[in-house]
Amino acid sequence: MSTLVAQIKDGMKEAMRAKDKVRLTAIRMLLAQIKQIEVDERREVTDTDVLAALDKMIKQRKDSIEQFEAAGRNELADNEKQEIEALQAYLPQALSESEINNLVESAIAESGAESMRDMGKVMAILKPQMQGRADMSAVSGQVKAKLS
Repeated sequence: MSTLVAQIKDGMKEAMRAKDKVRLTAIRMLLAQIKQIEVDERREVTDTDVLAALDKMIKQRKDSIEQFEAAGRNELADNEKQEIEALQAYLPQALSESEINNLVESAIAESGAESMRDMGKVMAILKPQMQGRADMSAVSGQVKAKLS
């Protein structure tokens, strides 16, 4: 079992003891997502898999918040925000802007990228390094700007 999964299970126990329903719900959904990966791929998950699942779930909740706020359902949007906070507790320390810039520049140099056609190579290098530590859509925008 990955260390991140163990932390998440411990967090679930804490949420149960504290009777924190929102956090407990978010953690249970995360554990279900992890179990789904294990069943679908017939292997034990790694910390990288867990970080990818966390990123996906946080992105889904951000999309839901936009939709709920557009519909005037602020109570549902607040619930989603609380779930995001609960999920973000399991993400590693976020990268600073300068660290992201340095990683982008080194990935461009490493891949020998010269144009937008090489963006996939650069992103393939960056994704494992930044998984769960940076917003990949923002990083993608930076890579596009540097390659243009």
